[in-house]
Amino acid sequence: MAMVSYDPFHTINTLHREINRLFDRGMVEDGMMSQWPLRVDIREDNDRITIHADIPGMEQKDIQVNVENGRLTISGERQFKDEAKRDHYHRIERAYGQFSRTFQLPNTTSPDQIQASYRNGVLEIVLPKREEMKPRAITVNVE
Repeated sequence: MAMVSYDPFHTINTLHREINRLFDRGMVEDGMMSQWPLRVDIREDNDRITIHADIPGMEQKDIQVNVENGRLTISGERQFKDEAKRDHYHRIERAYGQFSRTFQLPNTTSPDQIQASYRNGVLEIVLPKREEMKPRAITVNVE
């Protein structure tokens, strides 16, 4: 007879993972769940912070980038263009619908100088740092 170990927290852990998965999709500003997660890479150097967001299959006019109250919001909606022939598809795995992602801007950036560009399905947002926040070397005078 084989012994089977019993984990009293198995059900709770499973529920916890499912809730995390659900909330990992992200929230739209009005509290509704977004249809698909917006994945980003954020890089910082001495002069700027750069955000790269993968948004394939979109047109530039369908992507909004807004700055308000120290927050940067990327949002939009990817439409399923072939709705009339939806019954002919065997599988639809690409995400469609609304997306939104909001970031708190650090006080080191200049919100009025933010630039955004969209090429080959990648949105690039450049947040320049304020001059007074950039690292600088101070010369030590020897007397």
